[in-house]
Amino acid sequence: QVQLVESGGGLVQAGGSLKLSCAASGSVHSVNTMGWYRQAPGKQRELVATISSSGTTNSADSMKGRFTISRDNAKPAVYLQMNSLKPEDTAVYYCNYRTVLLGGSNFWGQGTQVTVSS
Repeated sequence: QVQLVESGGGLVQAGGSLKLSCAASGSVHSVNTMGWYRQAPGKQRELVATISSSGTTNSADSMKGRFTISRDNAKPAVYLQMNSLKPEDTAVYYCNYRTVLLGGSNFWGQGTQVTVSS
């Protein structure tokens, strides 16, 4: 089992910034991918960005240039720096951990609310 604890969400005005953090604990394998997904009310959960333990990143086109994902393998933790926030970025942001090792596993955090006011 892997436990993911998110922090850093909140209320911010349009154009502002927030930084989300996600700390992983438990049976964390050294080879993994961690990332962020979000879900707005009435919408499906969507990819924000992911980053592998080797540093390879993947992100949604709509967020490139505004959001930056990073990680600290030593902790381990993943971060999401969000700049130039827009009201449409309002959503619950979920941390994700997955690995293909030992048959594969996939875990989610409890989510953190990000609200961007206009």
